[in-house]
Amino acid sequence: MNASSPSAPEDEKFMRRALELAVQAIGRTSPNPLVGCVIVKDNQVVGEGYHLKAGTPHAEVHALAAAGDQAHGATVYVTLEPCSHFGRTPPCADALIRAGVKRVVVAMNDPNPLVSGRGIDRLREAGIKVDVGLLFQKALTINEVFIKVITSGLPFVVYKTAMTLDGKIATETGDSRWVSQEKSRQYVHQLRDRYDVIMAGSETVIQDNPALTCRIPDGRDPVRLIVDGQLRISEKAHVLFASQYSPCIIATSQAASADKVAYLKSLEQVEVWQYDTPRHVPLEKLLRDLVHRGWTSVLLEGGGGLAGELIKEKCVDKVEFFIAPKLVGGNGPSPLSGLHIQQMADALELYDLHVDMNSGDLHVTGYTSKPDAGRQKPEISK
Repeated sequence: MNASSPSAPEDEKFMRRALELAVQAIGRTSPNPLVGCVIVKDNQVVGEGYHLKAGTPHAEVHALAAAGDQAHGATVYVTLEPCSHFGRTPPCADALIRAGVKRVVVAMNDPNPLVSGRGIDRLREAGIKVDVGLLFQKALTINEVFIKVITSGLPFVVYKTAMTLDGKIATETGDSRWVSQEKSRQYVHQLRDRYDVIMAGSETVIQDNPALTCRIPDGRDPVRLIVDGQLRISEKAHVLFASQYSPCIIATSQAASADKVAYLKSLEQVEVWQYDTPRHVPLEKLLRDLVHRGWTSVLLEGGGGLAGELIKEKCVDKVEFFIAPKLVGGNGPSPLSGLHIQQMADALELYDLHVDMNSGDLHVTGYTSKPDAGRQKPEISK
């Protein structure tokens, strides 16, 4: 079969199950991808598993352990090409070969240009039938973070903001509690649990004094990243002390006070990343440094100046806007005050739009580039 031809209904059913398994670990596998695996024999699932965390066994290993001897002669459905190299764990392609599986159905190739296709080639060389491309688009979407990082060295950045119908994120007095509905705010905490890093500018910290933590049961506090070129935030800001489980990083420049830098460095769970720039933090360099630490996804929560700069530098991949059915007028701040486009023809277009009102706000999600921009095409199976 190939990616465009109809697939057997049972193939699609089992691949959908593998995708369901993969997303159970969302927010927990960085810098690794989300991967699910289902092993089927005589049209019955005999083993399944998913990758739980970087450095732990991969999805195929969990599924093979569950299947035991029944893996021999079975069909394996896996959402990403089995690895063919030694990393923190042995190659999954070799494990499948040793188990004697008959066929492997892969949703998409590994996007890493250094390894893509090698796992599939190894399976085929061992006489295993391999089909590639089933539910490719869904597999690509669940691993949009991994794909961005492995192909660009930059993290996947989502800009989340809440604004009134007339485009204000606060009144002209600075009051922003609360623009959005309770259900929207609950969803934002789900995002905080999912993304590695939550990012905000110094103005947001000064105006709102947020904690930037995740407040859902069993949720995970993201790394808190504050961009503050002149180190203006208060030494008592909530964000500095809000979590004992994740670090707070203050990104600053040479304009920062040496005494204040020393004080912040003395705080538990606080790191100061001081760049050799006169006043402004080099944003792309900052994002690449996050990836070097193993953090691959960023939730940008404010403010409009920082968001505008990141969009100008083409560092934002996705937006999630909550538009509340409220009007405040005046000269309050906007969600993109740092973006200054002079001609409507040059306006940034959004793609793959999704709109809903389940929270009571108009929730608009979209991507800043076309769906196929920089994305891998599915292989035609042999």
